[in-house]
Amino acid sequence: MKGNDQVIATLNDLLSDELTAISQYMVHAEMCDNWRYEKLAKAAEGRAIDEMKHAEKLIGRILFLEGIPVVSNLKKIHIGIDVPSQHENDTDAEVDAVKVYNAAIKITVDASDNGTRELLESILKDEEAHLDWLEAQLSQIEQMGIQTYLVEQIG
Repeated sequence: MKGNDQVIATLNDLLSDELTAISQYMVHAEMCDNWRYEKLAKAAEGRAIDEMKHAEKLIGRILFLEGIPVVSNLKKIHIGIDVPSQHENDTDAEVDAVKVYNAAIKITVDASDNGTRELLESILKDEEAHLDWLEAQLSQIEQMGIQTYLVEQIG
C-alpha cells in the first residue's frame, strides 16, 4: 500500500530517535552493570529492548507503506557519567519522545492514516511509561539522597 510521503518521512525520523535511544540505554545499562547496580542495569536494558521493538514496528510500517527504512541516521547520544545524569539524560530523551510521537500522531490524523496512528499511539503509551518510571527515580534520589538510592539498586 503506497503511503503518504510525509507520514513515511515522519516514521523514518521516529526510527532515528528509537535507534538513538537503544544505543544510549544500552550504554547506560552496561555502565550500571559495571558498577554492579543490577536493578538499574536491568531497567535500562529493558527500556532498550522496548525501543528495539518500537524500531522493529516502525520498520515494518515503513515497508508496508512502500517506503525505505533509514537505519543509518542516529541523533546525538547523551551518555551520563553517573546514575543521576543518566536518569536526567534518559528523561530528556523520553520527554522528547512523547512530544514527537504526539506531533507524529497529528500528522497521521491529517493524512487519514489510522493504521499508523494506532501504531504510534501504542508506542506513545510505552514512552509515557518510561518517562513515568524515570521521573519516579529522580524523585526517589531527591527524597532519599543518592547514596541511599544507589544502595537500593544493588542486587
